[in-house]
Amino acid sequence: MRESREIVARVRAARRDPRAADELVRSYLPFIKAETAKFMGRPPQEGRDDELGIAMYAFHEAVMTYDRARGAFIPLAALSIRNRLIDFRRRESRHAEVVSLDERRPASDDEDDRPLVETLAAEKDEISERETRLASRAEIAEFASQLRDFGITLFDVTESCPQQRRTLEACGRALAHARANPELLERLLATKKLPITDLARGSGVEKKTLERHRTYLVALLLAYTNGFEIIRGHLHKIVERPGGDAR
Repeated sequence: MRESREIVARVRAARRDPRAADELVRSYLPFIKAETAKFMGRPPQEGRDDELGIAMYAFHEAVMTYDRARGAFIPLAALSIRNRLIDFRRRESRHAEVVSLDERRPASDDEDDRPLVETLAAEKDEISERETRLASRAEIAEFASQLRDFGITLFDVTESCPQQRRTLEACGRALAHARANPELLERLLATKKLPITDLARGSGVEKKTLERHRTYLVALLLAYTNGFEIIRGHLHKIVERPGGDAR
């Protein structure tokens, strides 16, 4: 993906040059503000909300510590921002007035009078679910963007998913061989071509089978070249699904 290569190159340059780092932060300020707004529930105001400054620091920290082996930069930067903001919120809460968790809130027409500890637990679950959804959307967007560099869409991947169990198992063997030989994954990224000959030779799967499911295999292998944990888990379940139908 062109944009992915560009951001990786800019991150590497930023680690060598403080001016490049400052410019990168400025360039991605809209992204930083968006991530801060997700956490705060409203747009942050420059010079007023400490959260924005913390988010900018977290983005800069992500740049300085980024390792491509951990996955795509943008999802990791978003996670770094969220974690820093959570830490900040926790520190702030320690200075707030202490309230008994067993205290009951006055009930309104649409609320019960559950103890605060139960209310907080429910709200925590909602926040966790929301953050998971946000992380999933960011990962899917990044994955779709990288697929486009191969001329593939998510719809193409869905349509090319093998239907027969024996074909899924064959693709699983090809994946296992690629994971055992990381140079094949690196070649996939460098050339934007599936190394079918080497996959067939190493996995024992016929070339025509790999050719027929090239699109699915590209997506499967690509998921293992970056930190696409959510997508990887989904594809892994498809590969392992019992029975004759893959969907």
